[in-house]
Amino acid sequence: MSQAPKRSRSTRLVHMGRVPTPTYGFVNPPVHRGSTVVYPNVAERDARRAHPFDQVLTYGAQGGPTHYYLEDAIAELEGGTRCQLLPTGLAAVTTALLAYLKSGDHCLVPDSVYGPCRRFCDTLGAQLGIETTYYAPEIDAPALRALMRANTRVVYAESPGSHTMEVQDVPMLARVAHEAGAGLLLDNTWGITFFQPFEHGVDCSIQAATKYIGGHSDILLGAITTATEDDWKRVRSAATTLGQYASPDDCWLALRGLRTLGVRLEAQMRSGLQIASWLRDRPEVADVLHPGLPGAPGHEIWKRDFTGACSLFTVELRQDIPVQSMRDMIDALDLFQVGASWGGFESLVLPTTNGITRTASGGKARGPLFRLHIGLESVDELIADLDRALSHLAAGPARA
Repeated sequence: MSQAPKRSRSTRLVHMGRVPTPTYGFVNPPVHRGSTVVYPNVAERDARRAHPFDQVLTYGAQGGPTHYYLEDAIAELEGGTRCQLLPTGLAAVTTALLAYLKSGDHCLVPDSVYGPCRRFCDTLGAQLGIETTYYAPEIDAPALRALMRANTRVVYAESPGSHTMEVQDVPMLARVAHEAGAGLLLDNTWGITFFQPFEHGVDCSIQAATKYIGGHSDILLGAITTATEDDWKRVRSAATTLGQYASPDDCWLALRGLRTLGVRLEAQMRSGLQIASWLRDRPEVADVLHPGLPGAPGHEIWKRDFTGACSLFTVELRQDIPVQSMRDMIDALDLFQVGASWGGFESLVLPTTNGITRTASGGKARGPLFRLHIGLESVDELIADLDRALSHLAAGPARA
């Protein structure tokens, strides 16, 4: 038999997660909602319950066909073996950590990690007897090895990091973690389709499917994809034990969002790079933290490991510009709305200076920071909006 042709990302996004035989001829699979599953007899019930890790309906909380379609699609998209859906991106983060860690274990987490992940490690994780050490996201292999302990079970990564956009050397992290018998967990939300986690040694890839997979800012959803069946079983067991259940309606909307994911990412990447390049030349701007820009922090690792960039990045203003002036500038924007999420069709802005916690990274002194997510609006009109708002800041000398 001849091998099936290797399909492009855009083609696979159209066809993945669909029913082989369309229901009543409709292109999209239906939404399957339900709690109770009935059986023709006791023997059939026993037979289904004997296979808890198969896609076999036993009770609604374990998922149904709509979940399975999306889980299969995301696993294929990430290049992994199996996927588990969760009700939010944060639920995916915390469930993955709880699947791999227990009381007495030690975990290494980058200093630039998503704030709610840090809060979980410092509060509930600590209460459960899990110890966390924060490491500088730019860490090298010898320094990482020095932090590993006999009870280190997880090295956690987020690349790029939240707000300050540090790109991590994921293949190195994987080597060091695996040398010590630990697993590597990665929040790959920024790298969706642009970074193939399992080709770089990741054991467990986390997606806030709320963002680009949903694409329309109207669902909450998380996903955990694993490298092996055994990894998936431990994630699946943790999710069902914790009662983590994603809405089938949100799963159906995420399947719909997948169909346009490729074209949205490409369009938003182009606009994001154009706007980031324009911002670099502004006299008010000290730096643009966008890994896709030549010369930006982390660009060389990004160029080595990624095939593209999403449309989320951070802008650093000059240190002499007061934080309140930045806030006034943000309020003067028209097309950019103030919002904490990203990955949707709309452009967003968020002041981030006061929301950054660092305990392991020295780093340089920074001016006021704000984060931009570039949507699908006209790039020229977005630039005009930024140009008008930046004019509210006091003029000063251009950055050398």
